[in-house]
Amino acid sequence: MNVLEFLLLLFLVFRVLGEEAAADVVGEKEILLQFKGNVTADPRGALASWVVSGDPCRDFAGVTCSDAGFVAKILIHGAEIEGALSSSIAGLIDLQILSLFGNRFSGGVPEEYGGIGTLRKLNLSRNELSGEVPASLGDMPSLRLLDLGGNSFSGVIPGSLFKNCFRTRFVSFSHNRLSGPIPTSIANCFNLVGFNFSFNELTGGFPPEICAPPAITFIALGNNSLSGTVADKISSCRSLEFLDLGSNSFSGAAPFDLLSLTNLSYFNASFNRFQGIIPEIGTCSDRLKYIDVSGNDLSGGIDPSIANCTGLRLLDLGFNGLTGSIPPEIGSIKFLSVLRMGSNAITGTIPPELGEMEMIQVLDLHNLQLSGEIPLSLSQCQFLLELDASRNKLQGGIPETLYKLTFLQHLDLHHNALNGSIPSSLGQLIRLQFLDLSENLLTGSIPDSLGNLTLLIHFNLSYNNLSGVIPSAPAIQQFGSSAFSNNPLLCGSPLNVVCGRHRRAKVLSVTVIIAIVAAALILAGVCLITAMNRMAYKKKSWEEDILVSESTAPASTSSNIIIGKLVLFSKSLPSRYEDWEAGTKALLDKDCLIGGGSIGSVYKASFEGGVTIAVKKLETLGKIRNQEEFEQEMSRLGIIRHPNLVAFQGYYWSSSMQLILSEFVPNGSLYQHLHDPNFSSSSRGGRGQLFWARRFEIALGTARALAYLHHDCKPQVLHLNIKSTNILLGEGYEAKLCDYGLMKLLPILGSRELTKFHTAVGYVAPELASQSLRYSEKCDVYSFGIILLEIVTGRKPVESPGASEVVLLRDFVQGALDDGAASDCFDRSLRRFSEKEVIQVLKVGLICAADAPTKRPSMGEVVQFLESIRSSNP
Repeated sequence: MNVLEFLLLLFLVFRVLGEEAAADVVGEKEILLQFKGNVTADPRGALASWVVSGDPCRDFAGVTCSDAGFVAKILIHGAEIEGALSSSIAGLIDLQILSLFGNRFSGGVPEEYGGIGTLRKLNLSRNELSGEVPASLGDMPSLRLLDLGGNSFSGVIPGSLFKNCFRTRFVSFSHNRLSGPIPTSIANCFNLVGFNFSFNELTGGFPPEICAPPAITFIALGNNSLSGTVADKISSCRSLEFLDLGSNSFSGAAPFDLLSLTNLSYFNASFNRFQGIIPEIGTCSDRLKYIDVSGNDLSGGIDPSIANCTGLRLLDLGFNGLTGSIPPEIGSIKFLSVLRMGSNAITGTIPPELGEMEMIQVLDLHNLQLSGEIPLSLSQCQFLLELDASRNKLQGGIPETLYKLTFLQHLDLHHNALNGSIPSSLGQLIRLQFLDLSENLLTGSIPDSLGNLTLLIHFNLSYNNLSGVIPSAPAIQQFGSSAFSNNPLLCGSPLNVVCGRHRRAKVLSVTVIIAIVAAALILAGVCLITAMNRMAYKKKSWEEDILVSESTAPASTSSNIIIGKLVLFSKSLPSRYEDWEAGTKALLDKDCLIGGGSIGSVYKASFEGGVTIAVKKLETLGKIRNQEEFEQEMSRLGIIRHPNLVAFQGYYWSSSMQLILSEFVPNGSLYQHLHDPNFSSSSRGGRGQLFWARRFEIALGTARALAYLHHDCKPQVLHLNIKSTNILLGEGYEAKLCDYGLMKLLPILGSRELTKFHTAVGYVAPELASQSLRYSEKCDVYSFGIILLEIVTGRKPVESPGASEVVLLRDFVQGALDDGAASDCFDRSLRRFSEKEVIQVLKVGLICAADAPTKRPSMGEVVQFLESIRSSNP
């Protein structure tokens, strides 16, 4: 064969191979279209681009191809697609990743998937799949990750699932209905790094084979029905970083020996049946942050060597049978944030050394047998949020210096033997939301300063020896007679005890009374003159900036649109009546309607000269009863200015129509950018334009606006209607919070309509949506937390995939973080982001959205959290 013949043969071979490859590619398109054919609902249009005329590698959303032109990856996340999984996918000859988490696929996993020999990652988590886990999935030799968590799989975990798992790195079956034992064949997964079998119905013991893979670092078995001993079977797991055995029925000794492991950071053995003592801890990992052994049958004393775990952030020893005293050495754990020891048989005193824990936020010593006094040193714990020393035998007085705990939100000292008076300095703890001093031996009067505690949601002084008149401050009167009962010498409202003549009072002479009255009148006169001078000065300054127009339409026009009082807060707005007549005619033009909400519709009004404003036409006045109250509210809001707040420009009042004028923000709302696929803004916005840096700045700007309203405005301004439609975006995507301070205009709190509205949107704090209707700045913090989750995930706060199903965003995110699958939450359109930074923001959102108001930070603290996240992730 000469060279020419060889080249010709080579050409023919490549041509035939090329035609076969092209045929295979065409066949793969058919496979993908069969997959789409099994879909019964695609509410977000995730597969809209999967059409016959398209090229899978170029046009099919979520599909990535290899260099050879074969489908290598299928990534469709959080699209709420319904239908059955198609077995045709097994025909893709080079498929390496199949990730469909966060959809609504139902039925079982096709057995044919076990034949995809090239598959490295199979993620079908958070769907509605059911049936048994196919044993055939154990036939995939290249599989690195298998995640079937968050479904409804039942039956046992097949032992053959792990017969061919040499390359498998992580397996998750969490949040299913699996039963039976943990297969010992898991030992075959030599390169396994971790597994999550939590939140199932698994039974049996802890198989020692779990420790066979030398690199195993992550074991999550919490919330099952596992039993038997652990300490004698887990000792060979020497690479552990994360161990969760919580909420099972394990017994015997707790595996405390693991605390010495170099890389261990998380140790949870809570709510089992572990017995024995807490042994001496010779060495402890510097990385260990979390120890929770609460809810067991541990006995004996707390060994002081626990202080060797110097890196601890949480130590929970509560609900055991521990005795002895609290080791003062615990005070040397400088960065400890949470210390819980409640419900044990611990005696002795509270060690003063606990005041050396500089970062402590929660100190729970309830239901022990402590005696002695409350150490003054606890006043040094400047970041303390919760102090619970209730149900002990503490004596002495309540320290005057507790006022230094400026962040304190929860103070529970009830059921002790405390005596003396209630320190008036407690009234300086303005963040306090829970105060219980009942069942003590306290005497004296109730300090008037407690009326400063306007955020209280729990207050109890009953069963003491207090005397005198109960202060009239609404902050404490709201809790009714039960908060003051069984104090025989107390009188006045809300007790049904009249402060009568039998109560001795000092009697002043007529001369003294006249002198006091005269002095008071002189002082009042001086104050009045001073106030009038100041008011006159302020009025002059105010009138320079505010245009007030009380007018009727000119005789030449038949318009009656603005007959009433018009007040403008901005000199940039036109002041001629004719300009306003033309501009406000937009209210009759539906084409100018740009939005609406719970209190009215919003229109865009434009004037000659290029001036544009937003005009809210009110449809309800809520608690506002008349024009005077309306003007008082608007005048208060008209002077508020902040870069991240939409400025109020003025208002209009007539008997038939009320308008609020505000700055026009041209780039739409956060809601439109996140959730409206048809939205087009002046900045060519939309979801794709919200890369992570912009989203973070939107979150930070909104937080700064709320912190300004809560902490810098006097009196404090609440929002109580925070949602993504009320966060507008400027030309540079800067956040502009609107509709703040309009609480009195909302539908009357307590009405069925408002409760229904709040429950539907999912932004509203539980205490505001419930019958208690106790609102505070923490309601805004809760709503902001949901906003943070919405910004990261791109999901709405409440979604209803089906008629009988509701998915709460907060629960969705919490579940993903608990499963170690935070990336499942990320918005698919998110671009250019640091995963660490995004996860930190998610965690801040969950902290803000805590059920209990006392667990939520202030907005000032939230701003600090977010700024620290950005500074630590430059």
